[in-house]
Amino acid sequence: MSFVSNARSFVRPMILFAFVIVTSCQSAVSGDGVRQVQFVSSLRWQSDEMWFGGLSGLEVSQDGSSFMAISDRGRMLTGDLTRKDGELIQANISHSHKLRGETGASLPSDRRDAEGLAITSDKSTYISFEGTHRVVKVSSDGITTPLPAHPDFANFQLNSSLEALASDEMGALYTLPERSGGETRPFPIYKFDGTAWSIPFHIARVGAFLPVGADIGPDGALYLLERDFKYVGFKSRVRRFDLTETGTQKGDTILQTALGHHDNLEAISVWRDEAGHIRLTLLSDDNFRLVQVTELVEYAIAPQ
Repeated sequence: MSFVSNARSFVRPMILFAFVIVTSCQSAVSGDGVRQVQFVSSLRWQSDEMWFGGLSGLEVSQDGSSFMAISDRGRMLTGDLTRKDGELIQANISHSHKLRGETGASLPSDRRDAEGLAITSDKSTYISFEGTHRVVKVSSDGITTPLPAHPDFANFQLNSSLEALASDEMGALYTLPERSGGETRPFPIYKFDGTAWSIPFHIARVGAFLPVGADIGPDGALYLLERDFKYVGFKSRVRRFDLTETGTQKGDTILQTALGHHDNLEAISVWRDEAGHIRLTLLSDDNFRLVQVTELVEYAIAPQ
């Protein structure tokens, strides 16, 4: 989802000012006392490629060494992550290509807003889209094949739909709309079992945060990344849900950042490091705007 400013000339200094004030006084905090979440590192990711930016979906390998990412202008990237003493120091792009339709042609502008990314246990790749609300399977060379759509997809709001996509160990896909249709209305969770979509459960809409990314971690839990935009910057939240047949309503807030602490975090990938800590790797969408940055961020959850 893009954010458009009507006063670009002064937004950048305002954001920087908010960032300095907030980060000097307050860091990200874990919620509800459920688990201890610790900030590990943040990396500003830059590239000279003209197409670089707008990154909205991320998958990190099980050992954290490689990644796949997608942009909301219909491009897929793969590459490697380098860490020193556990902290991110470099993200290297080894390959990129445009996403294409079933005929092999590049996706038109109204069909290329890729947002959510999931890789299943059999290594199949899936992407969820806004604009034309859908989920597709993607071949290694970028050919997209749409899955059957749930009837609800056609009624989602423009630029507020399938931002998040996740897969469980059985290969089922999970997604949800960015907006539920009401401030107190729960978000429906859509599940694709390989044949059809169902709505096995809903999760509560809590506060002003809206879902923008999701992943199912090595512990089998659903991690939902949410965002709130306030005038000069973003706040981020991660809620954790234990997946059951009936789901859970509220979940546990394990991370909530202060205004301006990070940029527009839209993607999440959850994996386990060598120390046994669950890592949350988060990625920001700069919306191709000079006032924003592409940022890779990592937090760690200590074993209980």
